[in-house]
Amino acid sequence: MKKYKSIFFDLDHTLWDFETNSREALTELHHSFQLARKGIELQAFLAAFKKVNTGLWHLYDTGKIKQDVIRLQRFHRIFQEFDVEEYELSLTFSSEYVSQSPKKANLLPHAKEVLDHLHSTYPMHIITNGFSEIQGTKMASSGIEKYFQSVVTSEKAGHKKPSKEIFDYALSTNNLLANEVVMIGDNLATDMGGAKNASIDTIYFNPEKIAHGEQLTHEIESLIELKYIL
Repeated sequence: MKKYKSIFFDLDHTLWDFETNSREALTELHHSFQLARKGIELQAFLAAFKKVNTGLWHLYDTGKIKQDVIRLQRFHRIFQEFDVEEYELSLTFSSEYVSQSPKKANLLPHAKEVLDHLHSTYPMHIITNGFSEIQGTKMASSGIEKYFQSVVTSEKAGHKKPSKEIFDYALSTNNLLANEVVMIGDNLATDMGGAKNASIDTIYFNPEKIAHGEQLTHEIESLIELKYIL
């Protein structure tokens, strides 16, 4: 198997368990904001968040909206799903969510074990389109910041995945060449597409076994498989 000098990782949905952490934070906030009194039932609220949040992040990743639109509009649109027109409340809720969610510590299965395994051999770096100021909180809360030498965000690099430039930025700031690294992530368009744009090898983390026709270097269903690839 090809020997790499370094590894690039995506964070959300690849190492940090966004779904579980988000659900925990939303459940707590749903209770503290007493949304049930406004006719917003918890399970329907969680489903609406997943739909609206996924849609907004797709628009951001494809360059159709700016990042601040997510913060300013996400919960407003979710509340509108329940005919609740309280924009100021949505902004307060958004602020609390952005504060509380990154403090959740859940990682995806085998993440810590695999990072322990790789850490002694490879310098590792995070490349993320997530909000700059909260990525460090996520990593500290979940106990994984010690494994990574740098965190490259779209804000820091001035470009976002799948742009070639964010990967070039990560390479140049860490004195690496494209053929010396591999990118591990869960998103075909941003993680895998971006790495391919930069001529970087790919490991697609596909736990849901989503069918696709992309040509990738490797594909895994569980993070534990990285112990046998790297």
